[in-house]
Amino acid sequence: MKAILATLCAAAAALALSAPAAAQSPIELKLGHVGEPGSIFQLSSDEYAKRVNQKLAGKVKIVTYGSSQLGGDKELIQKLKLGTVDMAVPSTVMSSEVDLYGIFELPYMVKDREHMKRIEKEVFWPALEPATEKKGLKVLALWENGYRHITNNKRPVRVPKDLEGFKLRVPEGKWRVKMFQEYGANPSPMKFSELFTALQTGVMDGQENPFTQIYSAKLQEVQKYLSLSGHVYTPAYLLVGKNKYEQLPADVRKVLEDTAKEVQAFVYATAEKQESELLGKLKAAGMQVNEVDKNAFIAASKGIYDDFAKDVPAAKPLIEKAVALGK
Repeated sequence: MKAILATLCAAAAALALSAPAAAQSPIELKLGHVGEPGSIFQLSSDEYAKRVNQKLAGKVKIVTYGSSQLGGDKELIQKLKLGTVDMAVPSTVMSSEVDLYGIFELPYMVKDREHMKRIEKEVFWPALEPATEKKGLKVLALWENGYRHITNNKRPVRVPKDLEGFKLRVPEGKWRVKMFQEYGANPSPMKFSELFTALQTGVMDGQENPFTQIYSAKLQEVQKYLSLSGHVYTPAYLLVGKNKYEQLPADVRKVLEDTAKEVQAFVYATAEKQESELLGKLKAAGMQVNEVDKNAFIAASKGIYDDFAKDVPAAKPLIEKAVALGK
């Protein structure tokens, strides 16, 4: 009996000693995105995770999951709301969640990154972020997806008319669909993870994306022409599910938010560097590259601005402010 009691006491003591250690296990946060290795999504997310994990060592550990491992953009947003994913980096799809995000779907709206910074300060944080929180989501920082260009297997695109009849993959955002319909193409929303196969098999003739997504997804292997349209600049958003996020300790949330905004400088610098490097690599891979008549595209875009302002009346003053900030 004494031996049994001694064993029980020892076990209880061991449990007591191990309890504090278990309590100190770091909180693991899952960060999902659709980017392939080498994409700006992957580089941004990994840099953010590295910095947070250093600052909050022992408290929080961010683990990144790229290549749509945790789902496409729409699935990731649903998982944020449900709390099964902690963070995500969506882009265009946000216009399907909050209508006002369609402002970033308007062709040639954002002139450059300095213009984007002014829009962020005077339009995004005052108007778009509060509308996001009403949907159960919260934006920690604006990052970047980049300037989008058109690729295809049919012919060089120089003016909107050249897109007539193209089966064109677009991301899951209704205003991108309307834009390319206006240009004469037949756009279809499709998950990024399905794009390579769709181009390879001819289900789609072409697509539009920044260089970073084109190159990292190896689309140059299944696309012949690259037309430098730069028709839309798309931000990316470091997003969390509001309910679950607010359960984290306040000091942890502060580090997560401060670091997210701090990483923006890294994102912009990396994206700018990639632009020149990746264009050279796409040319070296055999893509035929051409300039477009941007004035022709801008002229063909007027209807999209008008339709968006009618469909989302609250957006009109925001559009006017954003345009004025570019002058």
